[in-house]
Formats: sequence, structure tokens, C-alpha cells
Amino acid sequence: MSDTKHKIIIAVDGFSSCGKSTFAKAIAARLGYIFIDTGAMYRAVTLYALEHDAIRSGIVDEEDVVKLLDRISITFRFNPERGASDIYVNGDRVEGKIRTIEVSNCVSRVSAIPEVRRKLVAMQQEIGRRRGVVMDGRDIGTVVFPDAELKLFMTADPAVRACRRYKELTAKGMTVTMEEIERNIRERDKADMSRAISPLRQADDAIVLDNSHMTVDEQMAWFMEQFKIHNS
Repeated sequence: MSDTKHKIIIAVDGFSSCGKSTFAKAIAARLGYIFIDTGAMYRAVTLYALEHDAIRSGIVDEEDVVKLLDRISITFRFNPERGASDIYVNGDRVEGKIRTIEVSNCVSRVSAIPEVRRKLVAMQQEIGRRRGVVMDGRDIGTVVFPDAELKLFMTADPAVRACRRYKELTAKGMTVTMEEIERNIRERDKADMSRAISPLRQADDAIVLDNSHMTVDEQMAWFMEQFKIHNS
């Protein structure tokens, strides 16, 4: 638990498969803060769209996705077995379903839809008003919480990210290739940075963390130094 004088908002942005969510979860646990996985929220909308035929043969029908938005309720519940929060859509736990390569291949296109971003950003801002929040995503420090007291921007070499993602998916029993994953990562990077609405970019006042060759412990030690500076 942190001995902070006051609770702040910590924004963790960066490229896919940099370990943003894992790192943000660890930060939240260390400080006794709430962790919100915004990427999981966009994945949840993508999964719902796939299950309701708004995405067919990999083609996203934006109008159909927008029509589904009012039917989607997203919540987080703490799972003591995992020591982390699971995501639910309309009361159904979808934590595992949102991590498939099928969802990964479509999530950038779904998250680029303006109506989707407006709905989820509003939900994220409502959660963050309570302070004491660690939130990770693509546009937390630039759009969702531009006034966040501490902003991190995570990056890593694409080949390193692909290797990490490969190990994560194969450990869950999924059949994937390293080539497929690295291609997906590079395509997502391009889509995230080039989209018209809330493109991925480093906030001017964000601190860059390249964790290509850092252990989890080294990353946390680095973070705590930054936290002390920004919360003194």
C-alpha cells in the first residue's frame, strides 16, 4: 500500500504487447489503486460485434457495430483466484474470449469508430473521477485523462513483443505462429498510429519506458522512482 499524500491518476499508454496491462496491474497492486484495462474494453466490444455478426469474414460493418453499442454493458469484477479484475459483458465473463487472435485482428478497426471511442472514453472518465486509478490504453494521457498527474508511454522492439505474445498465447493452448503474431503487431501499430480518431501518440509530458530488455522488477524500480518524483 502506498503512503501517498493524495491519490492521483496514472496513465499508461503505448504499443500493443508491451506488457502495459501487466505493468499497470502491478503498479495498482503496489499502490493500492484501482486498475482499469481499457484495451480489454475495446476487445469486449469487438467480441460482441463478432458474436452478433457486425464483423463478417474479418470485415467490420461500422454501422452495425454502432447499432449494438446501446446493448453493451461493460463491468469489471475482482477475481481472487487471479488476483486481478475480470471483464464482463452484460454480466457474462469474457476474459478469455477477448484475447483470441480473431479479436486481435479486428480490434484496431473497431476502436477507430468514433461512436465506440466516445462511449468507452465516457465510461473510463467516469471511473477515473474517483482518483487512485491506474489506466492503460492507447489514448489515456492524450484524450481520456490529459491532466493525469503521471503519464507513462511504453514501447519495445516489435520482435520482442511478438515473442512475449507468442509465449502468452501458446501457454493458453492456442495454436499460433510467431510470424502471424509479429505481422499482427506491426499491422496494429500502423493502424493505431494512423487512425483519424485518437491516434496512438506519446503525450508531450509522458515519460518513455522502453522495456525491451528490462525485467519486471527493473521496470517497477524505475516506476517507483518516477512516482516519488511526481507525488512528492
